[in-house]
Amino acid sequence: MIFLILAVLPAVILLAYIYNKDRVEKEPPGLLVRLFLLGALSTIPAIFFELCGQSIFGAFFNEKSLIYIICENFLVVALAEEGCKYFFLKRTTWKAPAFNYTFDAVVYAVVISLGFATLENIMYVVGEATLGVALMRGILSVPGHAIDGVFMGAFYGAAKYFERRGDLTRKRSHLRWALLVPVVNHGFYDFCLTVELPLFEVIFVVFEIVVTVVALRAVRRLSRGDRPL
Repeated sequence: MIFLILAVLPAVILLAYIYNKDRVEKEPPGLLVRLFLLGALSTIPAIFFELCGQSIFGAFFNEKSLIYIICENFLVVALAEEGCKYFFLKRTTWKAPAFNYTFDAVVYAVVISLGFATLENIMYVVGEATLGVALMRGILSVPGHAIDGVFMGAFYGAAKYFERRGDLTRKRSHLRWALLVPVVNHGFYDFCLTVELPLFEVIFVVFEIVVTVVALRAVRRLSRGDRPL
């Protein structure tokens, strides 16, 4: 039970944080619960796509080669996980009546990301049943998914804003960025850990500090500048 609590607690803290930052108009609890559950559900197709991608690239490249590691982290794992989150996010919220402020998009994307992260974390933490795994994933992995959600939501909300104003070119470009930025961020996170070289361990620490600061500042800025769509 203790490891289940440790697996869920980081997401609960981050959910409370992002919910409190939605100052203008709180989102319907039913919609947020649905997004959280869909985020958890998105782990299933993500695992399927990851297995398929690993098999395809593994047929052409040595699994220890640099090109395979790059392809696996960016084009397989990051694209599968962020792509599945994005699919459920857009399918569920794009035409939702409650989606009427720009910061709503950040809330939605973070909630769906934390749904994914929570189920993933339960599988790792409960499966390993060690305090070290619980702490490391609580400090790095779960917040990492939330950070990807912040970036996704920032561009997703801007895309909706531009659509409402008839600027379809900027809408499409921001929807692309809503997927591309989290994929690159997620892929680089995994790449640094997979390479297992001292240099990339240092790069990873610096990278994590930078993206965390950027994400927190983005949340504060977007929360204060929340505007109707």
